[in-house]
Amino acid sequence: MKIRAAILEESGRVMPYASSRPLTIDEVDLDGPGPGEVLIRIAAAGLCHSDLSVINGDRPRPLPMVLGHEASGVVVEAGSGVDDLAPGDHVVCVFVPSCGHCAPCAGGRPALCEPAAEHNGKGDLVSGARRLSRNGSPLNHHLGVSAFADHATVSRHSLVKIDREVPLDIAALVGCAVLTGAGAVFNGGDVKPGGTVAVVGLGGVGLAAVLGAVAAGAERIVAVDRLRDKLDLARSLGATDTFVADTEAVGLIREATRGGVDVALEFAGSTKALELAYAITRRGGTTVTAGLPHPSAMLTLPAVSLTAEERTLKGSYLGSGVPSRDITRFLGLYRRGRLPIDRLLTHRLTLDTINEGFDRLHDGSAVRQIVEFA
Repeated sequence: MKIRAAILEESGRVMPYASSRPLTIDEVDLDGPGPGEVLIRIAAAGLCHSDLSVINGDRPRPLPMVLGHEASGVVVEAGSGVDDLAPGDHVVCVFVPSCGHCAPCAGGRPALCEPAAEHNGKGDLVSGARRLSRNGSPLNHHLGVSAFADHATVSRHSLVKIDREVPLDIAALVGCAVLTGAGAVFNGGDVKPGGTVAVVGLGGVGLAAVLGAVAAGAERIVAVDRLRDKLDLARSLGATDTFVADTEAVGLIREATRGGVDVALEFAGSTKALELAYAITRRGGTTVTAGLPHPSAMLTLPAVSLTAEERTLKGSYLGSGVPSRDITRFLGLYRRGRLPIDRLLTHRLTLDTINEGFDRLHDGSAVRQIVEFA
């Protein structure tokens, strides 16, 4: 079938993207679902720093590629072997299509699925197929989803069925921003009621973590960012303390929290932000990073602190959780008014204005933006 899609032709074009147009909107061919695959109509797709990092070249991917990985949609057709989804079902896309059989999946850590990592890096589906093409030449898939298009063919393992009463624009944000941010709080950081938490980097994922910390019952939630408007928003979402990420931040935060927080979570994707998060973690505390810095970035920390202060430093990918469980759980919290995901949504775009959206994402003037499809 013919679809409209946003294609990244080459990485590293100069900004502003509104002028250089790294994403080309074009008509492409989409094959129907093979065995174990599903054709969906995309309802909404969010703009994420993981997309931006491919556009600017920080995370190289095989090109040309149809970008987009945070999305919701409606099932159009299920391929052979898919008997638990039917046309009309509402779904959220997951950018790690866990196989369920490799060592990490068998150990309850589907975010680390080995076949998914291999095929996401190659730009194909977990089956090894490519269902996108243009003028007879194959196009690469982004993280098994390629949601910046009005339709997508994906693996059944890339989908979580949701209640039809959940608004699809809100559901889209759960596939990455909320799953990653709130998941890092509940799973990666294991935040306890009455605990102290710091969130460093207040993009869509970081602000989702603020919401998650509130829902988890944290007594004190410290929000840290370079932009004061993001700090104001974080406070309106439940942060109890806000600090500008400058040279004095570490001292001020450690003084205000009497030695640091129980759990510090970093979402900025920079080594400086991670070093700050580590420095404001108390003795015996945990520092969690869900940011994705440039692959060449290196981290320097006082190694003795890991032993002498019994510190924990860990990564969190896909919220360190189980998407089929956590997406349902977070949407349940949203419906009960305990996780106001809608507060993260600042801009609604069409596919034709997506390049301008990535300019806003880069300069920090947007939190979460979605492309809406008719």
